[in-house]
Amino acid sequence: MKVNRVVVGVSGSAGSLVALRYARDLAEDHNGVLMPVLAWTPPGGELADRRHPCAELRVRWVARAWERLWEAIDLGIGGPPAALRFEPQVARGEAGAVLTRIARQRGDVLIIGTGRHGAVRRLASCRVGHYCLGHSACPVIAVPPTDLADAAHGLRGWMDRHRARPEDALLHVTGS
Repeated sequence: MKVNRVVVGVSGSAGSLVALRYARDLAEDHNGVLMPVLAWTPPGGELADRRHPCAELRVRWVARAWERLWEAIDLGIGGPPAALRFEPQVARGEAGAVLTRIARQRGDVLIIGTGRHGAVRRLASCRVGHYCLGHSACPVIAVPPTDLADAAHGLRGWMDRHRARPEDALLHVTGS
């Protein structure tokens, strides 16, 4: 199979960073385009944004989404790969719908991280993974997290996830 584009869902989670590394390697092996995609939704959801639209906030949400994508790219693969065609994207919407909408061309492969849990439950419990498998027009590769990524979700990971950060009030990232 000829791989032209490798689309990978990136949220900044440990699982998505493992998926990003796998996607980079696959794109290099096939001389394809690496397309990391961060999907985002407005805080409070689409309905809240429609009820009280604010152009200034929308601009800030998009800027924050790009910041988070670049942070994830730096953490996952050390920045944009020099010897590879690279087309990062930020798109508004639920992660599964965004990823399947982007990965529709002939020669596309969609890479997703499967998150935590046991080996059997990983993909079944992943909303984004389940959506992508059911709606994708291209092959989907679900990459399980490494043991190190799973360890990052212990008590310290729980504390980090539940610590309120002001910048998170601006954007809700949907992801794999």
